[in-house]
Amino acid sequence: MHSLSSSTPAADGFAMPAEWSPQAQVWMAWPERPDNWRLDAVPAQHAFAHVANTIADHEDVTLGVSARHYARARALLVPRVRLVELTTDDAWLRDTGPSFVRDAHGEVRAVDWVFNAWGGHDGGLYAGWADDDLVAAKIADLERVVRYRAPLVLEGGAVHVDGEGTCLTTEQCLLNRNRNPMLDRAGIERHLRDYLGVSTVLWLGQGIFNDETDGHIDNLCCFLRPGVVALAWTDDDSDPQYPISSEAWQRLTAMRDAQGRALEVVKLPLPSRAIALSVDEAAEILPRAGTLARPAGLRLAASYVNFLIVNGAVILPAFGDPNDARAAAILAEQFPDRAIRQVPGREILYGGGNVHCITQQQPL
Repeated sequence: MHSLSSSTPAADGFAMPAEWSPQAQVWMAWPERPDNWRLDAVPAQHAFAHVANTIADHEDVTLGVSARHYARARALLVPRVRLVELTTDDAWLRDTGPSFVRDAHGEVRAVDWVFNAWGGHDGGLYAGWADDDLVAAKIADLERVVRYRAPLVLEGGAVHVDGEGTCLTTEQCLLNRNRNPMLDRAGIERHLRDYLGVSTVLWLGQGIFNDETDGHIDNLCCFLRPGVVALAWTDDDSDPQYPISSEAWQRLTAMRDAQGRALEVVKLPLPSRAIALSVDEAAEILPRAGTLARPAGLRLAASYVNFLIVNGAVILPAFGDPNDARAAAILAEQFPDRAIRQVPGREILYGGGNVHCITQQQPL
């Protein structure tokens, strides 16, 4: 039976598993907005299809697409990618889809966060987000799982968990006035404990420089395994990211997780060159009132931390940069039992995120 629960996951014995836990499938959505994706979203569609098809080598994928784009998506996707008709405002399933939780008996349920397009009318990225706010409820219905509607504006990319009681997040995002202005830090922590089933919340400060999501944690820092995190890093002290990452490193090395462990911090380099839209690429996006404009030359928030762990593999963005290989080698050391699968990430970055942002794992 599927229904809306008036309880909380923690009260019912549910918690969000770590990303490296066995997965049933990964959820994605199809990019379609010509005011966010260049050339009527065609290059982005090829990039999303590449990600979906790569994940499908390892586990099932379900991708939501509008009726108008259904045939095109089907033509670009391998048969193991299941297509469902789904109305969305944009394709950021990490942030619009549910965060799945599981109990000790293996039952899976869905947490449906309030979505306001990364800030609503105070810095949000597009006007009109009602369809995206319905995505999590629709996925819960499709999967016939119990759903919790959390009383919290939150995107899935704003939190990372280790599956053992610890949650990572940033002050820049979750303490932003444009998310939950009626809640203080303690109130937000209480909701994270209730709906993610965690006991300890570790706060970093700022996210990646120029991250238009207000500094999502999944672009800056993530768990690799219990007690070990990856941190986006640069050794260039003239880079605006340098003080942000340095402060994050200082905080992380002083922290203890929910199990009392000190954290080991693995530094993942940023791309060696800043990435921005060219003049021609910026001109290929159709402007629309209410949608964030990305002018040519503006530095984008490129990060190798924005990868996805799936069954037997790590799906890692590549940017055509010399550090693509460095990042892959570091993660190969950290995940000796998983294949490192690099996929083209530039077109996804041009829309405002990367591999982790466009995917949402559903645990077994």
